[in-house]
Amino acid sequence: MIDTPETAPELPPYPGIRLDDVRLVKSAADAAAAQAALLAADAIGFDTESRPTFVKGESSDGPHLVQLADDKHAWLFQVGADPTPFLPTLRAILQSESTLKVGFGLTDDIKRVRAKLGIEPLKVVDLSVVLRVPGQKNDLGAKSAVAKFFGQALQKSKKISTTNWAAPRLSEKQILYAADDAQVALRVFRHWIAAGNVLPPIRPPKPQKPKRAPRQAAPAQAAQPSRPAD
Repeated sequence: MIDTPETAPELPPYPGIRLDDVRLVKSAADAAAAQAALLAADAIGFDTESRPTFVKGESSDGPHLVQLADDKHAWLFQVGADPTPFLPTLRAILQSESTLKVGFGLTDDIKRVRAKLGIEPLKVVDLSVVLRVPGQKNDLGAKSAVAKFFGQALQKSKKISTTNWAAPRLSEKQILYAADDAQVALRVFRHWIAAGNVLPPIRPPKPQKPKRAPRQAAPAQAAQPSRPAD
């Protein structure tokens, strides 16, 4: 009889956030409420979503959605064509030095927030790096972290992740997917800290090099008239 490895037991699903606990920020009053709640927290979850690109050479003009979450609620900011109305709120939250922003795989998110919104997020903790076990080559993602710390399966549908995040009206599945991405990071962080772990020092963002002006070609010299032969 040949021994075969046992099949790994299927994990129970991660329950996720309730739709009633997600806030779509649509007005100045919504933004003010989000800012007050999020800046009152010592740590919040942070993530972004961008409309996917399918054409070779096409660059993303995201983010189109910025997700922020405390322990009870998640706030979704649609920053598609005109992010101007929400810029003061997002700048106040993301540049706060008293509130940690935690998330998974935030390198591209930060680059896009910086490029599109002109905001430099501060006090950011990328859990993909912080939770990586010494000697482990790959960063720890949200799915792996939920399985490891909670013994549950986080549903990450590629079908939902590649939907149009720039759409003016998001579906319930998009809303829950986006809200979970932000809040699950905070829940993992809380669990990790409660287990006695300590964050390493947070490095300030690297100063951005000013873009070099395109080099101009030297002006062409005027042709010298030829001298007649003697």
